[in-house]
Amino acid sequence: MVHFDRNENILEWSSEEFAIPYKSPFDGKTHRYYPDFLVKCKVGQETKTILIEVKPSKYLKPPNRNRKKTKSYLYEVREYGRNRAKWEAAKVVCEHKGWRFDVWTEHTIGF
Repeated sequence: MVHFDRNENILEWSSEEFAIPYKSPFDGKTHRYYPDFLVKCKVGQETKTILIEVKPSKYLKPPNRNRKKTKSYLYEVREYGRNRAKWEAAKVVCEHKGWRFDVWTEHTIGF
């Protein structure tokens, strides 16, 4: 957030204010997903809008199938599936609006 505030190319930003409906792969119901950031920025002479989700990089990979079916493993499977459904819905919305969707990790932001 400090980066957004200090960067002169960031025209405006908001946090978790934009809802995207998505269908859960587990219960088949529609839920709402609130991405972490909606950022409008200046790129050259153009204004771009980017929808950003921030997650640890370990959440971008599917859980290891060779693990025992513990509660922890089942939770990871569920979260991975839920995140994939959210991100696919975000990509569709962004494509429709002419925005970009990014998932930032600790590697993206330099931690």
